Amino acid sequence: MASSVLNVGPESNLSRYLQDIRKFPMLSPEEEQRLSRRWKDKGDSEAAHALVTSHLRLVAKIAMGYRGYGLPLGELISEGNIGMMQAVRRFDPDRGFRLATYAMWWIRAAIQEYILHSWSLVKMGTTAAQKKLFFNLRRLKGQMQAIDDGDLKPEQVNQIAASLGVPEQDVINMNRRLSAPDHSLNAPLRADSEGEWQDWLVDEHDNQEQTLAESEEFSGRKALLDNALKTLNVRERHILTERRLKDEPATLEELSHTYNISRERVRQIEVRAFEKVQAAMKAEVDAHREALQAG
Repeated sequence: MASSVLNVGPESNLSRYLQDIRKFPMLSPEEEQRLSRRWKDKGDSEAAHALVTSHLRLVAKIAMGYRGYGLPLGELISEGNIGMMQAVRRFDPDRGFRLATYAMWWIRAAIQEYILHSWSLVKMGTTAAQKKLFFNLRRLKGQMQAIDDGDLKPEQVNQIAASLGVPEQDVINMNRRLSAPDHSLNAPLRADSEGEWQDWLVDEHDNQEQTLAESEEFSGRKALLDNALKTLNVRERHILTERRLKDEPATLEELSHTYNISRERVRQIEVRAFEKVQAAMKAEVDAHREALQAG
């Protein structure tokens, strides 16, 4: 499905690219249906290529709507083309709607994901509400003619917050993040100081020794459990696993149907299996301790 026409070159070649993609014909509903069927049923790569190239103008149009984020338009178009290819791969012609209607969501998602990764991680939030605010704040500020850097007026903050359904403080914080420049952690604290800002950052992660100790302890406990489970028969091991070792445990009712026994019998097997595992793990720990003492 890949083609050189899908890769937009430097910005100087952008106008030529926009002229070139006009050479690809628009598809009628019947042609689109026929090509989509060839791709879905037969994996015809030529059909998929025709579907993608016929929508390159749509990609360019959507990408132009994201020019206000300081990234080269050619890069935005290239990412949108990737989204277009993903859309063609997943398009189901039996659903009854046009490819363009389906593809625009994939195109926008690919472009927005690229913008989020390209912007400073310090500036950007990661929640769905923050992403929504990020991609709509510039548009709403433009409508209010409040594009200039600096804090928004209280009435503007209130209007944007109400429009997007987010707290007013989130609007203030996001606007300041997008307006503020990045600062290097290697910048000196003062002009006459050799110390840097990064010297004052505290690493709150566990140190390597603690991480290694916890990893070894976890591995040891897992090995103990694995060995203890080998003392159970197949039914006991399955019931204990389903009841006590799953994030979403199976019910007694479900297991009673599986083995054609009563729920009380399943409970009894579970309890007995758990006691056998406990005893096996304790015996192995005791044996290991005695071996250490003897050595």
